[in-house]
Amino acid sequence: MSAESLSVVVEREFPYAPEKIWRALTQPHLIGAWLMKNDFLPEVGHAFHFRADWGGVECQVVTVEPHKTLAYSWGGFGLKSTVIWTLTPTGSGTHLRMEHTGFSPDQPHFYQGAQAGWPRFISSLENVLERID
Repeated sequence: MSAESLSVVVEREFPYAPEKIWRALTQPHLIGAWLMKNDFLPEVGHAFHFRADWGGVECQVVTVEPHKTLAYSWGGFGLKSTVIWTLTPTGSGTHLRMEHTGFSPDQPHFYQGAQAGWPRFISSLENVLERID
């Protein structure tokens, strides 16, 4: 088996300050509005779950740098991966980069699901950002 792993990267420019985007990435009720129901806390080591009609994902917070970087493990159904959010201030708002890494080439269904799902989740995040102050 190869040590190679695949990643899904989605990048967007938002006309909002990093602090506003950070809130949508770290407050459970806001995360629930664009991603999934959850019991997230932005504390390194915190174990949490995302829940949806199809089941759920087990996660653990790995990195918290307020308004800059958030990372958490993303696992379940044999998948062990990591989601990394990076916020970079720009002249007109924030550059948001989401990288979901750790997909094994012998698990193409997870990789394909992430490729299809994350752009939709990021679009939903954009809709939430438009509605909050």
